[in-house]
Amino acid sequence: MRELLPLMAVTMGDPAGVGPEICLDLLANDRLCEICTPVIFGDAGVLGDCAAKLGLRGAERVYADGDFGSIHERGVVHIDGFDSVGFRPGEVSAATGGAAYRYVERSIEAALSGLVAAVVTAPMNKEALRAAGIPFPGHTEIFADRTGSLRSCMFQYSEEVRASFVTVHVGYSEVAALITTERILDVIDLTAEAMERIRGTKPKIVVLGLNPHAGEHGLFGNREEERLIAPAIEAALAKGHLVEGPIPPDTAFIPAKRRATDAFVCMYHDQGHIPLKALAFDTAVNTTLGLPIIRTSVDHGTACDIAWQGLANPSSLFEAVKLAVRLRRSAIES
Repeated sequence: MRELLPLMAVTMGDPAGVGPEICLDLLANDRLCEICTPVIFGDAGVLGDCAAKLGLRGAERVYADGDFGSIHERGVVHIDGFDSVGFRPGEVSAATGGAAYRYVERSIEAALSGLVAAVVTAPMNKEALRAAGIPFPGHTEIFADRTGSLRSCMFQYSEEVRASFVTVHVGYSEVAALITTERILDVIDLTAEAMERIRGTKPKIVVLGLNPHAGEHGLFGNREEERLIAPAIEAALAKGHLVEGPIPPDTAFIPAKRRATDAFVCMYHDQGHIPLKALAFDTAVNTTLGLPIIRTSVDHGTACDIAWQGLANPSSLFEAVKLAVRLRRSAIES
């Protein structure tokens, strides 16, 4: 009898973006379907239209929302509610933002109920979310809120470089006020736990400074490095973590430092996203640490400018599925 593969909920993302086509690519990937059973949480009609337009293989199985007991093969969990009147690929709208949010909500509910082993998310559009009146800037905040997680953070993983974030989807003027010693220590803890689960060894973590040259002993900024970051590092060392810093952000990602570092703790979004996307745009995976469920994601946006044109690269989605399977396996073994 064939071993039962873990069921992976894969959200379709914004219907107007590249999510539908990369999800179809996933369903057609026989090799990935040997390690899990992916089911797309989305709109079966949208996926069918996208497949027809691009000449892709469509979903062979369509399941009703909530009928999880019958799922045994890759396919689509059809979620009602998307009004396709006036829908055009590549166009941001409240309708597509609301639909993408519903797919995420249902996947979270399924994961919390133990009906799926993990959630893998295709991209949502932040403008579409706002147009739909959704009060969250992105996936990270949605998952933290809907799972009731008091301590969570964004973590970007690739073979080239790995980074977690103290702050994420906020303006630069807000960053300094959101950085606290407690928050930095939480992110160090979560990063260390995740890297040990993934690699099986105690990781070496580097914490970046907030200001140019890590503040240059008070010359730049308001001594955030001395007042907030250094105490968090001292507390992390006292807990047994292998951590150093704060180091200047402009030299943190040079090749020699990357080779000696398992993960970087960054103070704000672009501090880590720029090197990650420069080095591993097609293969990096976004995940949220500190949740009671496993969640991974592509590390790119909806790319509405190339949506439904057959130009989207599904590699990041494939890597996100692989990491979700890996995290599930490590959770079972521990």
